[in-house]
Amino acid sequence: MDQQWDVVSGVGVTALAVAAARAVETSRPGALIEDPYALAFVEAAGAPVKMPTTQAEAAALDDQGYWSEVSTYIAVRTRAFDDYFRRAAEAGVTQAVLLASGLDARAFRLPWPEGAVIHEIDQPLVLDFKLRVLREHGAIAGGVHRPVGADLREDWPAALEAAGFDRARPTAWLAEGLLPYLPPEAEERLFQDIHQLSAPGSRLAVEIIGNMSGALTDTSVGDSVRTLGVNVLDLIHTEQRPAPADHLTGLGWSARSVAATEAAAGYGRPLSPSLAARDAHYVFAHRP
Repeated sequence: MDQQWDVVSGVGVTALAVAAARAVETSRPGALIEDPYALAFVEAAGAPVKMPTTQAEAAALDDQGYWSEVSTYIAVRTRAFDDYFRRAAEAGVTQAVLLASGLDARAFRLPWPEGAVIHEIDQPLVLDFKLRVLREHGAIAGGVHRPVGADLREDWPAALEAAGFDRARPTAWLAEGLLPYLPPEAEERLFQDIHQLSAPGSRLAVEIIGNMSGALTDTSVGDSVRTLGVNVLDLIHTEQRPAPADHLTGLGWSARSVAATEAAAGYGRPLSPSLAARDAHYVFAHRP
């Protein structure tokens, strides 16, 4: 396939919207996360539609609370996976792979242990934009940072290994905000590839949306279509598929699932009823 996108087209727009949500959260007193680069990404992108970067701007743009709700959910999700990487590092796992990393800046904002290697896989245009902005703002990676320009619909494992990935070394994998954009066969292939590349002791964190059909009929999704200037519904796959935890268990991994509502309550930031109804979960798996 030769289809590509940048941060102001297709799936890339959703990555920019997530960066905006992280900027909004960073502006809050007592924020769950601190992403000093999220604002820079939004400002540099020149998005075709207005995206907020502060709590006040989110409130001003909201007519049904879309941006305020989404920034809260993104804050909870980001913090949950930040904590996952911290736990992995404490367990001695120092190789990481972020699948469809978008405008995630964890390689530059988290405290990585000595010897850490962080691989990020995404479209070349997305990575080029991100790295340019990070360089302009003097960002320094907390470990060896290896961007991998590859399409997850193609032979990304070969590109990852060509970039120096060591399949003999335990890895902390992350699939954040990815699965809804994959058809079932691509999702199955993704888990198979991760399994084949994972040494014993590897870990995997995955975000899943249990009630995708409900999410698609929620009025806030309609708001997102208008707000982002892209038809999000055209990008998402809703076909039935095995639960990721079941798939990973079948491959010999141990897996546990944490409801986003549970994570949010633990952080003192409960989700709105409409977001809670989407039944988001975070799966954390370990390969013995």
